[in-house]
Amino acid sequence: MADNYLEKKMEEFRAGSGVKNPKTHTSLGRLMEKNRSYRGYDNTFVVRPDQLRRIIEVNTKIPSARNSQALRFRPVTHEEAHKVLPHIRLGGALKELKLPFPGTEPRAFVVICSATPTPDHYTYIDLGISAQSMLLQAVEIGLGGICIGAFDKGAVREALGLELEPLLVVAIGKPAETIKLVEIGAQENKNYWRDEQGVHYVPKIAIDELIIK
Repeated sequence: MADNYLEKKMEEFRAGSGVKNPKTHTSLGRLMEKNRSYRGYDNTFVVRPDQLRRIIEVNTKIPSARNSQALRFRPVTHEEAHKVLPHIRLGGALKELKLPFPGTEPRAFVVICSATPTPDHYTYIDLGISAQSMLLQAVEIGLGGICIGAFDKGAVREALGLELEPLLVVAIGKPAETIKLVEIGAQENKNYWRDEQGVHYVPKIAIDELIIK
């Protein structure tokens, strides 16, 4: 018999503020807020293989366009991180900072590949769903990450001995920086920036300007 989880959640929603046991209530809003694009990591923390496996495992539960499930995943632990690091770029809008700073590089990755030789529109829909879901899972277990589209696909493929085409690199680690969201209007500058203390600010368009009226 199917459980009544969704029914219970709807009852809680209708009841307003009444979630009685905060230990069983992980707010999606909270996870989303903490799920930022981290460009600096604590190198003393080692992401374990089982943690990467748990992050990848969300792909057995998420939606897939036409249920094609064409994505495959290559975990990269700290022992192999040196094979990926030279071929990625972070912080394109802050080129003068040359991120990540020495000693704060990510030391674990998930390389998302396509099992089909010619990825189509639906593959890239799945790619976005997959990457976001994995990063949310990382946050839930106390880690963080960033999606890296700026990387040398050929070099990463060769370095890891991949037979499949890499589409995206997801860095995973224990974040070592502070990121804050800033509400802006739709026509304001959307570039992220950092203050003198190193706090990273990310502009996000206000909800009232996202809704088409």
